Amino acid sequence: MNALTEAVAPPESAAVRTQQLTKRYGGHLAVDAVSLTVRRGEVYGFLGPNGAGKTTTLRMVLGLVRPTSGTATVLGQRAGTPAANGRIGALIEGPGFYPYLSGRDNLRVLARYRGLDDSHVQHALARVDLAARARDRFKSYSLGMKQRLGVAAALLGNPELLILDEPTNGLDPAGVSDMRRLVADLAAAGQTVLLSSHLLSEVQEVCERVAVISRGRLVTEAKVGELLGSGRLLVRADPMETALSVGMRLAGDNAVSVIDGALHLRLDPRRAAELTRALVAAGADVHEIRPSERSLEEVFFEMTAPEEALR
Repeated sequence: MNALTEAVAPPESAAVRTQQLTKRYGGHLAVDAVSLTVRRGEVYGFLGPNGAGKTTTLRMVLGLVRPTSGTATVLGQRAGTPAANGRIGALIEGPGFYPYLSGRDNLRVLARYRGLDDSHVQHALARVDLAARARDRFKSYSLGMKQRLGVAAALLGNPELLILDEPTNGLDPAGVSDMRRLVADLAAAGQTVLLSSHLLSEVQEVCERVAVISRGRLVTEAKVGELLGSGRLLVRADPMETALSVGMRLAGDNAVSVIDGALHLRLDPRRAAELTRALVAAGADVHEIRPSERSLEEVFFEMTAPEEALR
């Protein structure tokens, strides 16, 4: 199911809605008529190669960039208005803080600006596991710690919507795992998370739906499970030549591939019994047949591959 066929969420259930959102810089079309819907309370992944238009789209949603055409609404309000931005926490293209202030004091500055007391600062630092280093100057922080502080800043005030652009940038594996748990906790508490990340395995773990953008255009918007699909079978059988011939006969020449000594077929798993009978009848020894789901990374590269690479 893609952006053209999936049922559109009603306005009251949309945390973010863009319609034909477009941004042109001179002769360069950075974002081309992107229409997407982020539902309230979900974790939504926004994916695309570098330069695909992800960050520009997020900046338009936040009102940081004026669209050339099209519209964006956030929590029922026009994007960029105080009524919308007062309910959003965001981390876009890395955090920016005063280098000679401590992590805690940097957050205090932001909290004062938003009319929040220090309890919000302490809570945000604890959520990103920075309480023990809160007194250290920002300039002494590692890249991963700076990223954690940026997420803490986005969490100030318990916003209804969090927009996180590459929040795991610079984090070690333990930090990535912590960030995944934090995003899951936020969603469980009813907050909406719009997440852009290049770690597709993490997106696959935490996101309910994803949108893929390539060369400025929305390629698809779908539930993760639907995007990965289940219409594939993995087969291990000998001899491989016989298994390959049977697989091509049942699934088609272009629906069969051999990867790491196993046969992969784009074939409805409900036909596994039929395939097994055909293999045995052809004299093949069947060792394994099971449904095989693609990873989000495989789907992503398939969707965003340059056109010339697909020919």
